[in-house]
Amino acid sequence: MNIKLLFFAAARDAIGTPALELVLDDSATVGDLRQALLEQYPAIGAVLDHCSIAVDREYSSNERVLYHGAEVGVIPPVSGG
Repeated sequence: MNIKLLFFAAARDAIGTPALELVLDDSATVGDLRQALLEQYPAIGAVLDHCSIAVDREYSSNERVLYHGAEVGVIPPVSGG
């Protein structure tokens, strides 16, 4: 299945692009997505553990099952006031 990824702030800097598509196995989870990102884009390892993952604009746990065409945001912690 194809997943559309959107990267923000430090995650975007680590990947080098604001968006990309990634092919995952059917019934892959957010945890599987995290592992695939680490394998294919090792530079994101420094920030990925601290990032939240949003599937279709809803924060999701690593157990959430993804589906073809899902829009996934990789969002580093936000600070400021």
